[in-house]
Amino acid sequence: MIKRIKKWKIRTKLSLLLVLTGILCIFQFWFLWYNRWNVWNFCAACFPQITVDRSQLVDALNQEAAKLDLPASENDKEAIEKLAPLFAHLDDYTSIGIYGVDDGLYRAGYMPSFIEKSSPFYTIFRYGYPATGGDGEDQWPTSLQFKNGPASIYLTFYHRARISYPWFLCSIIFSILTFLVTILFFVNRKMKHIISLKDEILYMSSGDLTHPVPFYGEDEIGILSQELNRLRITLSENIRQEQQSRKANQDLITALSHDLRTPLTILNGYLEILRLKHNPDMLEEYLNRCLQKTADLKEMTDRMFEYALVFEEDETPNLKKMSIGFIRTHLQENSDYIRLVGFDVYLSFPDISPEFLSDETMLKRIFNNVFSNILKYGDKKSPVTVTAAIHQDILKIEIANTIKQEHLQIESNHIGLKNVEKMLALVGGKMMVLEEDRSFSVHLFFPLKGTPFS
Repeated sequence: MIKRIKKWKIRTKLSLLLVLTGILCIFQFWFLWYNRWNVWNFCAACFPQITVDRSQLVDALNQEAAKLDLPASENDKEAIEKLAPLFAHLDDYTSIGIYGVDDGLYRAGYMPSFIEKSSPFYTIFRYGYPATGGDGEDQWPTSLQFKNGPASIYLTFYHRARISYPWFLCSIIFSILTFLVTILFFVNRKMKHIISLKDEILYMSSGDLTHPVPFYGEDEIGILSQELNRLRITLSENIRQEQQSRKANQDLITALSHDLRTPLTILNGYLEILRLKHNPDMLEEYLNRCLQKTADLKEMTDRMFEYALVFEEDETPNLKKMSIGFIRTHLQENSDYIRLVGFDVYLSFPDISPEFLSDETMLKRIFNNVFSNILKYGDKKSPVTVTAAIHQDILKIEIANTIKQEHLQIESNHIGLKNVEKMLALVGGKMMVLEEDRSFSVHLFFPLKGTPFS
């Protein structure tokens, strides 16, 4: 039941609260007003001066009446004025009415001073008397014996009005306050939730998407807070993905730009050889290699522009069946080039041609990066060994060289090797680098069958 109430709309909750609070306040007023005489008895016990001893008052009136004459009618002003000593026995909250015994006609009377307009109690009496139906007055009939005969009198005591009328007003005010406080508490709670949501929106507008939005139940405000929190999470995730995409795109362009340098360097070397007319017998071979390098450059630049335009988070390899002979060809080509620039290269590759899945462009970039690393850091005085072997359907290629003495103490960011590792992972392979003193070797592993390396 409580769960169902939590899902009610705010206007339904407010309507129900108004009805229940109204009923509660009516019963509260009835309870307070019902106990008004208990309050009076308590006050009379604590403050005896607020009441009067009626027996003593009647005895005093009888003693005084025996000295006075009863007015013949209410128009006998002189006789009424002579009753002043009788009225002097009455306090400010007691009135008297004198009537003839035989004819029952009104002869004289006295009204207490508290109901006069000059009295501070007048306003309370004016509104309390009709609202309570004269609940605060108490009439007591008796008789007096005057010198010229008996008279019926009605004493009206208003002492209880001093408590009952203010208590009536206080009961109404207290019940109304209870009603208002309850409703305002509900409204104030909802307003706090709305203000809190406003603050959360300001946090989000300032760029702070880490601050969780509190959950405020299952009504309209609760649904709004829940959806706002989902929006915050979505925005945070989108911004994070965008930042990752930007970084991935930047890393990709950086890697491809780095990859372009090696074929450009090789192409420049071949063109320099052609210009100097070294090895005339190899002229056509060098021209073919130059054309191949220009084709490689075009393919890499096309891919770089493609990924830069579509803003890919990562490269996607174009896997297709290839022969191991493709790897042998590119190892041979790179080995021939570094020989031309002064390195001694020993290449050993098994004479087999199984097929495997890979990406041609990535394989070219992998070997270009590795041999570019040798060109930059390798010592020409020491040989470069390139060996390949197949074991348990895994092609392992080891490329080893010696590092130049002047590069031993230089910190490198190894962009080329990082690119190699990333591209190998994309085609299902892995890389291992070993470096000890001046010896440096790169181990490349290509799965020929089965699952890629994790």
